[in-house]
Amino acid sequence: MKLGIVGLPNVGKSTLFNAITRAGAEAANYPFCTIEPNVGVVTVPDERIKVLHEVYNSKKTVYATIEFYDIAGLVKGASKGEGLGNKFLGHIREVAAIVHVVRCFDDANVVHVDGKINPISDIETINTELILSDMEVLERRIQKTTKNLKGDRSLQKELDLLKRIAEFLGEGKSARAMDLTEEEAEFVKNLELLSYKPVIYAANVSEDDAAAEDNEYIRQVRDFARSEGSDVIVVCAKIEAEMAELEDDEKIMFLEEMGINESGLDKLVKASYKLLDLISFLTAGEPEVRAWTVKRGTKAPGAAGKIHTDFEKGFIRAETIAYDKLMECGGNLATAKEKGLVRSEGKEYIVKDGDVMHFLFNV
Repeated sequence: MKLGIVGLPNVGKSTLFNAITRAGAEAANYPFCTIEPNVGVVTVPDERIKVLHEVYNSKKTVYATIEFYDIAGLVKGASKGEGLGNKFLGHIREVAAIVHVVRCFDDANVVHVDGKINPISDIETINTELILSDMEVLERRIQKTTKNLKGDRSLQKELDLLKRIAEFLGEGKSARAMDLTEEEAEFVKNLELLSYKPVIYAANVSEDDAAAEDNEYIRQVRDFARSEGSDVIVVCAKIEAEMAELEDDEKIMFLEEMGINESGLDKLVKASYKLLDLISFLTAGEPEVRAWTVKRGTKAPGAAGKIHTDFEKGFIRAETIAYDKLMECGGNLATAKEKGLVRSEGKEYIVKDGDVMHFLFNV
């Protein structure tokens, strides 16, 4: 799972990236200090893995991971190449979703690229550049489809949809805010439009507003996000940076002292899984305990294929138990089997979050 962190220069992007990945990207108080995207791999916090490791005394534990790309600050004119914009837009094209960091704090010591704090203006600046880039893509696609229509009248439906999308974008709205049928949504997804990528808005606040998670700027961002069906998380990049230097038990105490329920990373991971409709199933034993990420709705053979393609090809069945049910038996699989809690699931079984699975296959 690849997520791109974007935003105007000096909104706290690189500070947040450093904090959640400890990757040490340069965080400077001037635009364009990030040119090539810094990449950080973050393990997805999962208490279940820790518990299963202790139960099985496993030699190895493997958590699910997320790759974060710290993409340089975009500015007005990026779609026309301003501030190396085309390069930055290309980096956004490579990620599954966007984490759009928006500055929601006042600080005279931190320069704002436009000279004033206005979250909605900041969001619209970046969204406009993504939309303008998409309109160029659509223009070329419309020209090509119009040309091909002469020999294939079945393309009329496609052309109509392309023009509808172009008209919607022309109103300054992102493609992800369009009301589409399932079939239309699949078509638009394949166009790889930047403004169709799902977005989490990360409202970066001061330490004073971190616990309350509310100020006038945050309310503006939430209203905007609601209009296009996007999520908002509230983070304080400065606090996250301070926490990055602490041990796990110290982090818990630090959050309690600040009156904060969970870290920005935990919020971001949860929001990312929800945004991309992902779940985790688990495999457990003495050699290894591991979390595997799949799309919600994945059937058992597809989940098996995440482990190895042979598991999917030769899938026979999956011995499955819900994590909570396994814990009721003290993690003892034999006891769980005696109680009839371990199920034998076939090819049509839809995997659920927290399923502990053992696949039987024959190739």
